[in-house]
Amino acid sequence: MSGPTPESPEALAPITDKAQLIETLARGVRPKERWRVGTEHEKFPFLTDTLAPVPYKGERSIRSLLEALHARFGWTPIYENSNLIALGEPSGGGSITLEPGGQFELSGAPLETLHDTCEEVHDHLAQVREVGDTLGIGFLGLGVSPKWTRAQIPVMPKGRYEIMSAYMKRKGALGLDMMFRSCTVQVNLDFSSEADMVRKMRVSLALQPVITALFANSPFLEGKPNGFKSYRSEIWRDTDPDRTGMLPFVFEEGFGFERYVDYALDVPMYFVYRNGTYHDVAGESFRSFLAGDLPQLKGQKPTLKDWSDHLTTIFPEVRLKNYLEMRGADSGPWRRLCALPAVWTGLLYETAPLDAAWDLVKAWTAEDRQSLRDTVPRLALSATVKGREVRDVARDVLAFARAGLAARDRKGCKGRDETRFIDVLDEIAESGRTPADDLLALYHGRWQGDIDRVFREFAF
Repeated sequence: MSGPTPESPEALAPITDKAQLIETLARGVRPKERWRVGTEHEKFPFLTDTLAPVPYKGERSIRSLLEALHARFGWTPIYENSNLIALGEPSGGGSITLEPGGQFELSGAPLETLHDTCEEVHDHLAQVREVGDTLGIGFLGLGVSPKWTRAQIPVMPKGRYEIMSAYMKRKGALGLDMMFRSCTVQVNLDFSSEADMVRKMRVSLALQPVITALFANSPFLEGKPNGFKSYRSEIWRDTDPDRTGMLPFVFEEGFGFERYVDYALDVPMYFVYRNGTYHDVAGESFRSFLAGDLPQLKGQKPTLKDWSDHLTTIFPEVRLKNYLEMRGADSGPWRRLCALPAVWTGLLYETAPLDAAWDLVKAWTAEDRQSLRDTVPRLALSATVKGREVRDVARDVLAFARAGLAARDRKGCKGRDETRFIDVLDEIAESGRTPADDLLALYHGRWQGDIDRVFREFAF
């Protein structure tokens, strides 16, 4: 999970050949002993007295949270113009960043074991709770904001978000909901060769809807049920077809780094960042930029930093950089934040479970995979693929992952291995009840339709 740093001379030198773009992906190849696990998760900050979203500025604000984390725990402040927009971990491994509507994200360091990952998550949540308590700010882990209208949500002062927001209105109907009202947890994983990347990307794309079903945790919108188990996943179906989806070409003969580069070159751009300014080039082609023909920056050639920025604006179910990003899960409580990296690490980091997972999905057609992707947001574990309920497929997947984690044999401080992080998902698959089902039962039962209860009972 490495490459040229954003401000290094290499990253800022003009690109002269497409081969350089391919090389940025190929740099991800590393031996198994250097494989790591990087976990990212988002959560909604809210004012604990009013349950309103947290503004960027003010006494009780996103900026105040960032400043307090800097002062109390030594995080390094990162500014855009005069706005504090992120924090770097003192050790240099991870960062805290802001999503467009103020969603607080930990981008974790690349770590060796899931025990390390869960300790990182625990420490982060302890820190944000500590500073949040002093400010009257809480944090909620759901896939979609359960109460606020889009108009109520503040906009973070990051130049790229202004450009993205304007462009989203020209594409799918739910792009702004993706930006301002959704939260996810994802894991970033390594590969040992181009062929290993291809196998892992195919397996993870095919199984991403199964993981979505297990983590389904967004059944509310604007105070009432929205008709879906994972509305966050449904949002992505109507965000921007040019940069989202199941990438059927990944399953075609000859897929590799170069084919993904060709795909990325054809995904419309959002912006180019130059000298502290975001230039709006939304809808333009990176191929034109590569040729020096970008209308807004005539004669200028892109750098590897521009290419890296562009890759972050592509949002398929699995994203390739110089590692693989699994992007299909709703955010949730601590146990499930640790379970997401566990299931994917167990599946993809040992040969036998990866082979078993491929045997499970290799007969699925592009139509099978897309149908599964389309039905899971509403039906979750009750959806079907090839005549099987997703609940049954999930049981197989979890068994493969558990075997992979057992084979890794990474022990924690109490002598337990990483398989314990799968337990919460086994409970979901065995019961057939997703987190969304449990929330809906509370809403229609004990809560008597009072959505405010979710903030009181499910905040971190």
